[in-house]
Amino acid sequence: MGCGGFIGCHLLKAIFERTSWRVFGVDLESYRIQEHLANDRFEFLCADLADAAVVERIVRYPVVVNLAAICTPGRYMAEAAEVIRSNYDHPRALADACAKSGSWLIHFSTSEIYGKTAADSSALEEDSSEIVLGPVTASRWSYATAKLLTERYMAGLAGLNWTVVRPFNFVGPFMDFMPGVDGEGIPRVLANFSTALVRGESLKLVNGGVAKRCFTSVHDAVDFVFCLFAKADKGVGQAFNVGNVDNEVSIAELAGLMRSVFASVKGKPENDVPGVEVVSGEDYYGKGYDDSLRRLPSVAKAENLLGFMAKIPLKEAIEESLRWFVGHYVDAC
Repeated sequence: MGCGGFIGCHLLKAIFERTSWRVFGVDLESYRIQEHLANDRFEFLCADLADAAVVERIVRYPVVVNLAAICTPGRYMAEAAEVIRSNYDHPRALADACAKSGSWLIHFSTSEIYGKTAADSSALEEDSSEIVLGPVTASRWSYATAKLLTERYMAGLAGLNWTVVRPFNFVGPFMDFMPGVDGEGIPRVLANFSTALVRGESLKLVNGGVAKRCFTSVHDAVDFVFCLFAKADKGVGQAFNVGNVDNEVSIAELAGLMRSVFASVKGKPENDVPGVEVVSGEDYYGKGYDDSLRRLPSVAKAENLLGFMAKIPLKEAIEESLRWFVGHYVDAC
């Protein structure tokens, strides 16, 4: 599920390049994977995971990778009920079907399940870190709550072979959308800043941009999945953080880096690039916004069990992402 999304399109390409496997892919869109639609090793179905008949087709295969989700912060407040259905109801039904069929379910969760973390919080451990989520009135946590409940359901489901992947801010080409062009609402921060740069607008720093994240190249994420494929016996029944601890920056620092990279990509002085503007979370996202101030993963488990460690530096990941964004939307503004 989700083969036509941001992570899915990169994983699909890697599977065709690195293996001889056949793939049955399901998604509601296919524009990111047009190059693969004629591949005789690929069957694509434009459908929704909410359809029970689609689920029954999916679980005929020995390995099921679920990447389907509503995962843009702007929707957590405005569409909390639908976000929960997307991130709990549908994956729960898929897990039930996989338990019956014997399929190995690799489920992409989120680093947001760790909840509200302080600016001085330590590295987040998959199997020991305590989790504190915001109040019910802060609908920002609808996504994290649904994802966490799905993890708990899967772990307690008899007969299910499962692995959970917790992404820490994956970035790269094909991430999200440009509002008003190929999507509506507010995308995640990389696409958000990229849109502002391309349009010559100021970069909005929500609550001053003090929150810190570890931005991780989607290519590292794909390499992790292949390490998991290669060592399935080590991965079943485990949750893994996937992130790059060397790439930790504040959102304000990310804005500065992206302004510098954009100036280089466009061949112009950095002083000619739009600056930043501080806005409140509630003004920008709406009532119910909340956040964690630091999200630093412990990555020892993935390294010890699977031999995986992210390698791509932050600047390289940001430059690839921004070059793609500028080229893809060159005629959009």
